[in-house]
Amino acid sequence: MPAPAKIVTPIASAGHQPLAETVAARIREKVISGELQPGEHLSEVALAEELQVSRNTLREVFRLLTKEGILRHEANRGVFVTTPSISTIIDIYRIRRLIECQALAEAYPRHPAIRKMREAVEAAKASREAGRWLAVGSADIAFHSAIVELADSPRLSAFYSHISLELRLVFGLLKDPEYIHAPFVDQNEKLIEQVEAGNFKEAAKMLEAYLLQAERFILAAYAKAIES
Repeated sequence: MPAPAKIVTPIASAGHQPLAETVAARIREKVISGELQPGEHLSEVALAEELQVSRNTLREVFRLLTKEGILRHEANRGVFVTTPSISTIIDIYRIRRLIECQALAEAYPRHPAIRKMREAVEAAKASREAGRWLAVGSADIAFHSAIVELADSPRLSAFYSHISLELRLVFGLLKDPEYIHAPFVDQNEKLIEQVEAGNFKEAAKMLEAYLLQAERFILAAYAKAIES
């Protein structure tokens, strides 16, 4: 008996959002989840079939994401997921310290984002127990995105969502999600405990030291990956 045909639901644009932006959001999700890795070649034919969009629409999406720095185009070779550089990593962590530490220092009790931080920590712990390290990485990104939400600035949150994409590319480049994410699950829990206790200034100091440590850790892992 032949296997049932695979049913693929075409992407419909959400509300008045253009189709290209809807498709771009799907590809960003693939980056955030780790499904797409740095340096990976994107097949226009395969991706158009998977997402059930025309190749013209997909080319428009590629142009959009290339402008954002998520993808890169190489003449006569095609489109690839961007591979971050050392200077990119340093800049990402500089921006993270500027945004996250300030947002945390000026937060107020019972902000809705505090609950999101706790949920992200619990999700990371559950994924750690299950050995789902890419999911641990996603929970870590959700935790830090929630910190930015403490600033109550939609513009900052939108900007940080792009930083999160670049950060996921950095994580993907290092090829060992357990090595990258395991040290920071417990540190995130210590941070949320300080936040839940209302110790925002102390939490901000902890976060600054945490991010400096994370930057050194990531740069060392990056150097090791380049050498191998």
